[in-house]
Amino acid sequence: MLAFFYASHYNRWVILVLSRINIESCSCRRCRISKRGRQDQTSVNKGIRASQVRVVGSDGSQIGIMPIEEALRIAGEETLDLVEVSPDADPPVCKIMDFGKFKYELTKKKQEAKRKQKTTQIKEIKVRPKTDDHDLATKVKHIEKFLSKNDKVKVTLFFRGREVILKEQANTILQKIVTMTEAFAQVEQQPKYEGRVITMLLGPK
Repeated sequence: MLAFFYASHYNRWVILVLSRINIESCSCRRCRISKRGRQDQTSVNKGIRASQVRVVGSDGSQIGIMPIEEALRIAGEETLDLVEVSPDADPPVCKIMDFGKFKYELTKKKQEAKRKQKTTQIKEIKVRPKTDDHDLATKVKHIEKFLSKNDKVKVTLFFRGREVILKEQANTILQKIVTMTEAFAQVEQQPKYEGRVITMLLGPK
């Protein structure tokens, strides 16, 4: 009975300690999420909590340090917003600007950065020396679609049987593709013979 009593108290103590660790861990995680959320938010106009701010004019000029009320008044006279651009500075730096335009430009920059981070893939389009104009136009549309996603396109022209003697026609097909895609594509690798295959690499302009 004595052993069971100690074991029960020991288990209860362990459970209490683990519970406290879990609660503290959750609290810290919520704290980190909350801080990250605050960092992602930009304070504007009456949402700025500082009593004094350093103001930068809409033209980039340094207006100086002043009470937040005065800064809001100046921004209002220009029918613009007061945006806190450096909240960690002492005092915080605020700029007079069009906040809607600022958000648009910020979103545009983030999208551009995301686009550049995207892994480029190489898609393949296959043609033959006897590919007709209708099929070629369809393949060009596919090329445009791939390039619009910032991928590259490997154009592969392959010969079957006696078609290997049709090198002049093959070159004509590849030149047609270059001409039809010149508005949105650039040749990154000139046509290259590899046995019974000719390859050419196109990239977005």
